[in-house]
Amino acid sequence: MTCGLGIMVKTPDLSPVKTRLAADVGCLRAEAFYLCSAEAVASVALQVPATQLTTYWAVAERRALIGPSWADLPRMDQGEGGLGERMSHVYRTLRGEHRLALLLGADAPQLTCDMLRRAIDWLSLPGPRLVIGPARDGGFWMFGGNCELPDQAWTQPTYSQARTRGEFVSAMQGCGEWLEIDELSDVDRGADLAVVTLSLQQLPSPTEAQRRLAGWLEDWMSLKAATP
Repeated sequence: MTCGLGIMVKTPDLSPVKTRLAADVGCLRAEAFYLCSAEAVASVALQVPATQLTTYWAVAERRALIGPSWADLPRMDQGEGGLGERMSHVYRTLRGEHRLALLLGADAPQLTCDMLRRAIDWLSLPGPRLVIGPARDGGFWMFGGNCELPDQAWTQPTYSQARTRGEFVSAMQGCGEWLEIDELSDVDRGADLAVVTLSLQQLPSPTEAQRRLAGWLEDWMSLKAATP
């Protein structure tokens, strides 16, 4: 039994990305972080053997399903609507191909292969099961399941709020048995970058993409500190 993983991404040339971060550090740096972070997330997913996990870019813009953007992995369409509707579409598509489905954000690059393996192992057990990776801001950086989920459960929560995870879990109650994976900090604002940089520095076995991102963040923050 394999698991399909969709990394939810937007394309900087086609959509605004990390707008709250851009307000703090500028659009160019926010976009550069976003692309490097997405690469780091994918690099961790690709450490899981292909016999267990197939990784996709779940792309927000249909124009980006062809052409050079996100061409290094299979691409799939997020569909239409708000975030809940798009996550529901990606989840259903993945389950149609793999039965087990995981959704990841692109802005928590300090995740580890062990976290993904634990999620896959949990979802592979008998019975309806759900898994969530909580974010420190009240959202979540990962969600997965091995069962059908009602459409209204995806659209009921208010996203990008401190109460998002609580509302999401409440909406999904009764759908399956839960496992909570490690809490991580994702990046929404400039202040989050220092926390994620430290987390990347503390990884025991970072991927090359995670090392590059950590180095980029260290250089940029050193430069920022030295600038009057």
